[in-house]
Amino acid sequence: MLGETAERILTTARSLMMERGYSAFSYADISEAVEIKKPSIHHHFPTKAGLVVAVLQAHRERLIQGTAAIDSKIESPLGRIQAYVQHWEGCIRDKTVPFCIAALLAAEMPSLPEEVRAEVTLHFNALEDWLERTLKAGVKKHEIQLQNSAATEAQALMAMVHGAMLSARALSSGEVFKTITDAALKRLSAPKR
Repeated sequence: MLGETAERILTTARSLMMERGYSAFSYADISEAVEIKKPSIHHHFPTKAGLVVAVLQAHRERLIQGTAAIDSKIESPLGRIQAYVQHWEGCIRDKTVPFCIAALLAAEMPSLPEEVRAEVTLHFNALEDWLERTLKAGVKKHEIQLQNSAATEAQALMAMVHGAMLSARALSSGEVFKTITDAALKRLSAPKR
């Protein structure tokens, strides 16, 4: 368990990364926002890469806990995927978390340190695994129809959701996110029997 100062550093780093990306924030930015000296940040997180890895690990843990909560509350596999998409729709609309930090950092993969690239990949793997399992369960329940393998459809859905985030950010419109993801969900929905 991290202390209060470390948590404030992580929260600030996450916000700065969502706003600017990996390369455009520094410990000086965090120092100013958290109102502590840079050596204090280095005490908690000796390297920027280590700090970003900690942010990504927390982000992946929220994903795992969030999808587990969706699984436990919603019986319908299609309903689970809809809930996941609606979560992001709400985050974009409310500007609480307007972008998946792992998706944002994926755009910078070639220039990221190896340990950060590894964490981004772990996040994508965790999301893909959940989507694939959920899609397969939806096919079994005749709620979801797939045009390709569940693995391919999971990748496509993940790309659509992340691409919709990007479009929403570029156009400053949460409605764009909803339009794109509604089309993706409609494509997956099996015809009513």
